[in-house]
Amino acid sequence: MELIQENPDLSAYLAADEVIDHGHPVVRATAERLAREAEDSYVYARLAFEFVRDAIPHSQDAGDPRVTWRASDVLERRTGICYAKAHALAALLRAEDIPTALCYQRFARDEGDGHVLHGLVAVRFRGAWHRQDPRGNKPGVDARFSLDGERLAFRTDAGAGEADYPGLYAAPHPGVLEALRTAADRPQLWKILPTAL
Repeated sequence: MELIQENPDLSAYLAADEVIDHGHPVVRATAERLAREAEDSYVYARLAFEFVRDAIPHSQDAGDPRVTWRASDVLERRTGICYAKAHALAALLRAEDIPTALCYQRFARDEGDGHVLHGLVAVRFRGAWHRQDPRGNKPGVDARFSLDGERLAFRTDAGAGEADYPGLYAAPHPGVLEALRTAADRPQLWKILPTAL
């Protein structure tokens, strides 16, 4: 699949905003700690990915009802669903001048009733974009940081109405952000998440 950069200005994928708040002290401190362990930007990106994937539990897996959406909140509270974890990883990467986009997949719900969007990121290295999924591993899910072929959490099944969206966005999808901001808890969030882009 060819990924499509929605904004031709690469600097948009380095920008901070209310969601990807990489100027926040919590984000800066985390980025600085990770950067001390990295000899180059590639190693930093891998360390940031592994930190978000492993040190911040996916709230569904952990049974945590809290909803986070701002990168600094995800890092501070140590919880989030896929979108929130993608926001946190984007902030950590952009904090160290690594262009990072948000991207989405569409999957059939585990419960069998319709579809839901899944959020992940893409990083720009070697003149190309590479999708990464910091969702968090569990039995049957083994996502890894890779620039040599995707190692995502899930593969889509077109026969089940699932899709890989090619768009690379500088900011979160408005429907996703609205759901994250308004949900009182994760069970309510599940009911209002967008089903497609």
